[in-house]
Amino acid sequence: MGLLTGRKGLVFGIANDRSIACHMAKGFVEQGAVCGYPYLPGEKNERRVVKALEDSGIRDAWLLPCDASKDADLDAVFEMARNRFDTIDFLVHSIAYADRAYLKPGKFAETPREVFAQALDISAYSLVAMARRATALMPRGGSIMAMTYYGSDKAVPGYNVMGIAKAALEACARYLALELGEFNIRVNTISAGPIRTLSSMAVGGIDEIFDWVQKKAPLHRNIDADEVGKTAVYLASDLSSGVTGENIFVDAGYNIVGL
Repeated sequence: MGLLTGRKGLVFGIANDRSIACHMAKGFVEQGAVCGYPYLPGEKNERRVVKALEDSGIRDAWLLPCDASKDADLDAVFEMARNRFDTIDFLVHSIAYADRAYLKPGKFAETPREVFAQALDISAYSLVAMARRATALMPRGGSIMAMTYYGSDKAVPGYNVMGIAKAALEACARYLALELGEFNIRVNTISAGPIRTLSSMAVGGIDEIFDWVQKKAPLHRNIDADEVGKTAVYLASDLSSGVTGENIFVDAGYNIVGL
């Protein structure tokens, strides 16, 4: 018996084998859960997701095309989940987007209105949209978790508008935790240290960030995506039954250091 035996969930955000969501999915399945995997539509994207899951030992995965910026796509995904699972126990929000042309040191003040709005819509509002739909599928309660980063709290050169979006995401999670607690639905965020993912490599100066964390974090190393996956299993399980509205750092302790 695994920690998640008999539980069902949706994992948004797998793009390839480096995706943090892929490592989270691996942890869920190893602990007995059954998952659906909404992915950004497109044949190339689908192939990448299938390969990433197969490389993680997950075969015959249930994939659902979904553009999280479109309400019709979200409606379709949650209706398919209702038809297949009846209810769900957990939801992972591991998606974010900002125009990489503005994710460079010295470019934040140049962020156009439309780039700013798009980043907040896809990276933050989508959590609210997903949570609203997920609540109807969690009659016995459940766990919702979203991925964030230290750049939401401190100004990280090059993270720019994504830092604003992640700050909004964390605030959304707290307000959702406050409202959904009466339904026994817990909402938390995981703040992971830098990991070489498709998204992180779009941030200007990312190699310097990796070097700095390794030098200054208490554990003197960067984290592995599997360590985030373990924390996600904890949040999806009864081990975290009293935890909601929290931002849990998985960053080798970097966030505690004052420099």
